[in-house]
Amino acid sequence: MAMKLLRWVLLLALLLAAAGLLLVWQVGAWNLLFPNHSHDTVAPELPADLASPAVLLFSKTNGFRHKDGIEGGARAIQAMADKHGWGLFNTENGAVFNRDDLARFDVVVFNNASGDMLDAGQEQAFQAWLEGGGAWLGIHAAGDDSHSGWQWYRDNLIGADFTAHIMGPQFQRATVVLENQAHPALRDLPDLWQHEEEWYSWERSPRAEGFIILATLDEESYNPVQKLWRSEVDLRMGDHPVVWANCVGAGRTLYTAMGHRAQAFEQPQVRRLLENALLWLTAADAGGCPWPPAETAAARAG
Repeated sequence: MAMKLLRWVLLLALLLAAAGLLLVWQVGAWNLLFPNHSHDTVAPELPADLASPAVLLFSKTNGFRHKDGIEGGARAIQAMADKHGWGLFNTENGAVFNRDDLARFDVVVFNNASGDMLDAGQEQAFQAWLEGGGAWLGIHAAGDDSHSGWQWYRDNLIGADFTAHIMGPQFQRATVVLENQAHPALRDLPDLWQHEEEWYSWERSPRAEGFIILATLDEESYNPVQKLWRSEVDLRMGDHPVVWANCVGAGRTLYTAMGHRAQAFEQPQVRRLLENALLWLTAADAGGCPWPPAETAAARAG
């Protein structure tokens, strides 16, 4: 009788463990428990008739997987590509980051791409392509700490060290405040607007490293703390950007912290921001990098 009871207890424990692992996988946290450092070696075949300008939509996940956000971002950007006639190639294969394949694209989008995604050669190919005149758009997880092993990425694309995101509750509505409103990425956006998000914080603003700040958060409009178990961490930054741009050699970049969930890409202001950003990044004569253009800066000074 005792042995039979023991077998049932062990079976129940195994079932609970399996259910827990399944839950971890479903919420995208598998790679947080079991870090993945695998890199693709065989590049995907690109369409021969890829239209121009061309967008590479990349969402490889070797860190936390934002499944819902990745799917929502892909739908939104596909709709923009259809509207404007852009070529679009969607992949999670990091081997596409080679000199010849990257040369076919005008902009690379990291759609919640996370973790140690590329090997050293692929990183170097991307760096050379971007510095040579490419363009990059980073969405949400592209700015988290899963990229900390790639120093060039941190210094040139993000410019800040991620600390944490809010918890308790995880998603909160906050006021987004625009600055540098003349920037093409902010066209037709209101100076203030509301958005519900899993808001990120960094050790300090990338403004301190010369990045072009396009939007910040009003920290009085939400509760910028992380509550876990019985601890509480204050995530206030004071100067708290959530959209910023940078010039990298002859290339240009833009990062937005918004986009954890699919519904973020249905929010009109977020959609407008992303569409504006892609129009700026894919434009053959985008101008405005560095920002503001010299003539604008001179006019303001005068």
